[in-house]
Amino acid sequence: MKKCHLIAAFSASILIVAGCTTTAKFIVPPDTELYIYERPEPVAVAADGTVTTRPYFWTAAGGVPYSLRKDGVVVKVGKLRTKFRVVSLFWPPFAEAYWPMGLNSSLTYDLVNETQGIKKR
Repeated sequence: MKKCHLIAAFSASILIVAGCTTTAKFIVPPDTELYIYERPEPVAVAADGTVTTRPYFWTAAGGVPYSLRKDGVVVKVGKLRTKFRVVSLFWPPFAEAYWPMGLNSSLTYDLVNETQGIKKR
């Protein structure tokens, strides 16, 4: 395979992966499960707080609804700030129409102190 074909294949792979997920950092209270966008399953929060999930529809433009549950009981609800995913423009026809909104990867969603602030670098 030619080098230019390998580069093109690698670039396409990156675009496909980026077009199908949205990632951000979270701080959640201990012993709680995070549910985002009324999806039936809780999202997995990694040990470092990273959450990777599917993007969201246009209805999430004003924020993604979330809930925290402890022992099956909702203990907190709110909205997470979102941003338009530029990558959705390059993943037609479905991403622009169905998955244009995502989590803001430059924020830390601190659901303990109820802040959604800029990460410190």
